[in-house]
Amino acid sequence: MADQDTNTQQESQDPSFSLQRTYVKDVSLEMPNAPQIFLEQEAPSVEVSINVSGQQLADTVYECSVTSTVTTRISDKVLYLIEATQAGIFEASNIPAEQLDPLLGIVCPTMLYPYLRANVADLINRTSLPPLHLAEVNFQALYEQRLEQLAAEQNKNDSGIVLPPGVTRQ
Repeated sequence: MADQDTNTQQESQDPSFSLQRTYVKDVSLEMPNAPQIFLEQEAPSVEVSINVSGQQLADTVYECSVTSTVTTRISDKVLYLIEATQAGIFEASNIPAEQLDPLLGIVCPTMLYPYLRANVADLINRTSLPPLHLAEVNFQALYEQRLEQLAAEQNKNDSGIVLPPGVTRQ
């Protein structure tokens, strides 16, 4: 009987991570120059930006969002603009603090991105324009790039003087 209690306690202390739900948080499609732009013969240029964000909802519950903005232009006219945010609710318990940020910044977006890609492809398909499929994204590289940018900003603003907690620079 004591072994069962020990096993139950051990299981409750083991790290656990799971995806609880995925959902479209926001989506918009704009075609501001239709129908005249359909007469253009040039190939469109495509610009894609990706952003990852997250927040803690409860003690062990987190929301992660991946936002994509796709702007397609012919010359200087917008053919279409798509903004889509795919979100998910994740449960993460007993995860060491130093592993939680990479989990939310790399693993969660990697799990959500295929849903986002499918939603964007579906929106474009509904415009009757040629399909566009978003390329794969290396979220680990994006995460590391973000860390380097934060470190560079911190070093740029750092005068080398270490202040005690609670004291601000003037």
